[in-house]
Amino acid sequence: MSTKRDKFTVKDKRYMHLALNLASARKGLTGENPSVGCLIVKNDKIISIGQTGYRGRPHAEYNAIKNSFDDLKGSKMYVSLEPCNHYGKTPPCTNIIIRSGISEIIYSLDDIDKKVRGKSYKILSKRKIKVKRGLLKHEAKNLYDSYRVNRLNKMPYITAKIAVSKNRLIYSKGTKRITDLNSDKFTHYLRFKNDSILISSKTLNIDNPKLDCRLRGYENFSPKRIVLDKNLEINLNSYIVKSARDNNTVIFYNLGNNKKIRFLKKKGIILIKTNLDKKRLFNLKSIFKKLFNIGVRNLLIEGGDKITKNLIQNKLVSKFYLFRSPKMISKSKKYQFFSSFDILNKKYKTKFRINNRLGKDNITVYKR
Repeated sequence: MSTKRDKFTVKDKRYMHLALNLASARKGLTGENPSVGCLIVKNDKIISIGQTGYRGRPHAEYNAIKNSFDDLKGSKMYVSLEPCNHYGKTPPCTNIIIRSGISEIIYSLDDIDKKVRGKSYKILSKRKIKVKRGLLKHEAKNLYDSYRVNRLNKMPYITAKIAVSKNRLIYSKGTKRITDLNSDKFTHYLRFKNDSILISSKTLNIDNPKLDCRLRGYENFSPKRIVLDKNLEINLNSYIVKSARDNNTVIFYNLGNNKKIRFLKKKGIILIKTNLDKKRLFNLKSIFKKLFNIGVRNLLIEGGDKITKNLIQNKLVSKFYLFRSPKMISKSKKYQFFSSFDILNKKYKTKFRINNRLGKDNITVYKR
């Protein structure tokens, strides 16, 4: 039956929820393309599902049609985003939908890509396929927040995180761990859902991090490593340098020793020489634009106090995770407070907690 407020049935909504869940499961894992979920229904039974392939291809609609063993004539397709209608690295999804015999399609959101937006509706309608759109569009807009930033701003979607102790320390020499193991696992989940991760050379040289994803079964989804290193001071014996391969590491620098540059290039590390601003700092927005141009779409930043403060002050972060431990940490000779609490609460009004089942740490998410 239909609800009074709109043109969609309760069953339509259930099926679209499933399509959005399929899209959400692949979010951050589909390269330059948005993650799309799709399912095909016939006689009130789901006969096939599809998701955007890892790295962005094949598309969800193609996968759903190819995965079906049933005759699709007279069936209905539910898809989270408007199907593509132009030739790129793959043929248009509208073509395979038309050939399949599907009689009706419902999609949640118009694509913001100018090459697609609204055109698929017209193409499919002309071929006598019934088309409806706008089902659960509010949920879809939240799902495609990163895709919107990518398309409209030509920048990666920026997520940042930082861990602080009860007494607001983010670092004290000799302290290896601030947060608990549950928070560590969640950090690795964030690494899994972002195609790249950025740190400063200072953090690298102090912590010698791996910056990989260590969730069992997802090790192959470790992000590309990005390092900001003004004077190319990176430790050549660091894990990041030793494990560099297949262009999985990028270093932005301003000045550097020629011998060191040659060594790093031989390791397969991408070096990008970058100008500094008047304060002798990297222009982060400019760096993000360059990262977008080399294919970065979802960037996680695990920075220290300075870079985090810069990001928050200039509202460059779309989503910020604040991990707060109940532990007090003693100050050593070298320590660092988190100085951006007040700025964070002033700049980012939308916030919520997500950690009811994640252990003793408090994890608060701030959204722009």
